[in-house]
Amino acid sequence: MTKKLVEIAAEIVQNQVSTNPMSSEEIVASLKNVFSALQAIQRSEVEGGPVEAGRTGEEGGGAERAAEKADPKSSILEDRIICLECGAEMRQLTAKHLGAHGLTPRDYKTKYGFPMKQPLSARALTKARSKAARKRGLPENLVKYQEGRKQKKLEEMASGLDVSPTTAEPATESKPRRARRKKPE
Repeated sequence: MTKKLVEIAAEIVQNQVSTNPMSSEEIVASLKNVFSALQAIQRSEVEGGPVEAGRTGEEGGGAERAAEKADPKSSILEDRIICLECGAEMRQLTAKHLGAHGLTPRDYKTKYGFPMKQPLSARALTKARSKAARKRGLPENLVKYQEGRKQKKLEEMASGLDVSPTTAEPATESKPRRARRKKPE
């Protein structure tokens, strides 16, 4: 879209130059003014607010401005989430979107100070998913699964401690445990 605005600005300035002779500095200044005015009009159409006159493209516009102003905690809204890298608004920040910025969801949360359990989605979407999970019985089923797993582990440990009369080794071999990674400080 920016290229299209540049073309429109160039046409407007070209028409001005054809009617009134201008120096090269005046042409550059006119081109900057026309382009910034077109950007302001475009922003007001998208945001639905009033046109801000006198802003140039050098002062920052669009996505960069939104990303700078957005507070990490206030970037998660009821119906959308604002990407703090580019200012894009969407229902959920996906790993693919964050990958375009060279980040993983974990890196993004660390960079902007979000808790690791914080979902990167709009509050309404998070609530809807939670409600759907409760409707399917996920919390109860999860507790049952975890208790069954704990029982199975206890049974394996108990049977692993039994010593057969012919050997002095445990009846079953357990898998070696993987070392846990330390959390970055």
